[in-house]
Amino acid sequence: MARKSQKKETLVKLDLACGDNKREGFQGVDVHKTPAVDIVADLFKPKWPIKSNSVDEVHCSHFIEHHPDLCLFWSELYRIMKPGGTATIIAPYGKNNRAWQDPTHCRAIVEESFFYLDKNFRKMNKLDHYLADVDFEFTVVYVGIDPMWQNRSEEARNFAIKHHWNVVADLQATLKKR
Repeated sequence: MARKSQKKETLVKLDLACGDNKREGFQGVDVHKTPAVDIVADLFKPKWPIKSNSVDEVHCSHFIEHHPDLCLFWSELYRIMKPGGTATIIAPYGKNNRAWQDPTHCRAIVEESFFYLDKNFRKMNKLDHYLADVDFEFTVVYVGIDPMWQNRSEEARNFAIKHHWNVVADLQATLKKR
């Protein structure tokens, strides 16, 4: 009986806009070739030089707030990811001074910024014309909670996050391609 050769599938993991800080175990993608960059690509323009439905995991830290066209970014991210693939996106929280102090930031990112990635949300709100092909499940967590609020009750901390500035440093969203 002939045995089928079992080819071990290599996971494709990309660190988008990695600069010189490529995440271990990932291929670095950035606009300029450095020792950390494996794929040179201008992520501000379509079509990224990455095969459709080929990426298992993406890490992208402190980049989307610089992007002038987030619809383009989300569409390209969705295009390159495999169904079931995940992306971790980290950005300064919109209610933190860090989100506004950098003159290269095009926008602030808040929890609701990710709602538009869910096709059901867009359909329910009659926004089907946005991001027509994009459909991600997502979760958002707060990163870098000010120590003054860390040990407070959950109710007090949640109130502070929603109503005060500089309680949270960053948002981290985990997206899963449907």
